[in-house]
Amino acid sequence: MTILHVVGARPNFIKVAPVVRALKGKNVVRQLLVHTGQHYDINMSDIFFTQLGIPSPDINLEVGSSSHAVQTAQIMTRIESILLGKKPDRVLVYGDVNSTVAAAMVSAKLLIPVGHVEAGLRSFDRTMPEEINRLLTDQLADLLFTPSSDGDENLIREGVTPEKIHLVGNVMIDTLSHMLPEAERKWPLLCARLNIEKNRYALVTLHRPSNVDETAMLGKIMSALKDLSEKIHVIFPIHPRTRTRMATSCLNVSESCPIQMIDPVGYLDFICLQKNARLVITDSGGIQEETTFLGVPCLTVRENTERPVTVSMGTNTLVGQDMERLHLEVDRILAGRAKRGAIPPLWDGRASERIADILTAS
Repeated sequence: MTILHVVGARPNFIKVAPVVRALKGKNVVRQLLVHTGQHYDINMSDIFFTQLGIPSPDINLEVGSSSHAVQTAQIMTRIESILLGKKPDRVLVYGDVNSTVAAAMVSAKLLIPVGHVEAGLRSFDRTMPEEINRLLTDQLADLLFTPSSDGDENLIREGVTPEKIHLVGNVMIDTLSHMLPEAERKWPLLCARLNIEKNRYALVTLHRPSNVDETAMLGKIMSALKDLSEKIHVIFPIHPRTRTRMATSCLNVSESCPIQMIDPVGYLDFICLQKNARLVITDSGGIQEETTFLGVPCLTVRENTERPVTVSMGTNTLVGQDMERLHLEVDRILAGRAKRGAIPPLWDGRASERIADILTAS
């Protein structure tokens, strides 16, 4: 059996790593890894392959950054010849990025079975490009691997036959639990380099269009973060998208700004920063999951989430774009009244093993 994995962005790399590792133990499987090049910055791409122990991609489509339509079209055009030439028995796609839906569409039209890792997640907000990608990919896939029971419920409601759906758990947690001991060894160096103390800082990430594309909203968030920095040290690794928006919006922050802005960091450093933070402020879906597993309070600057289990069971709280609510929740955490969460079922570090067993049995 030849399985072709398609990845294109940082969250994909974290998800593919344990699946590749689990399938490596199956002698009947040959694996090929296609990197679309959707993320091309070394800190957003290459460093993750190195740190996660993922083999160098067999093929890099090198599509780079562009509009959603252009990027998706380029991936579809370039991957078609790869699929025709390699003739995989199954294509595995991950998450909800443009690479995911593009590869799923081309594979389905070539009658190549598609497996979707992290299927069934829904924000119910079709203004989010990722939601469109999730909906389309799940309709095209013939094996749908869900991380939590709400994913199964969403798929069944949308008419997916139960036989296609497999509740396996969260592959991001597989990587997190596997890499956590190594990440923790990074702490002394990070402490010295960033001049930080355990449990004495807030970690911030922002990249969603709804937060960073509009100057007024981005300015509002930055103003709130400056105010928060008077209560707790704020560390902000800046996503390339956010840095670009800040520059074009004339929101460049001076060196005297109390927010500690740093370049994007590698996976191990970032996990270490999350684990030792007093709280995390984010608009990332994956970080909502990681903080829930780590037991770190998470405040999500979004009106909705496709990962509701992190709110209902975990440490995540949706604050929307209400900066007063953000301040209130930060005060609650700093006062020792942080939300207590639990780890959802099957987030046990073995989701990828379950996926490998299903793939080799099908």
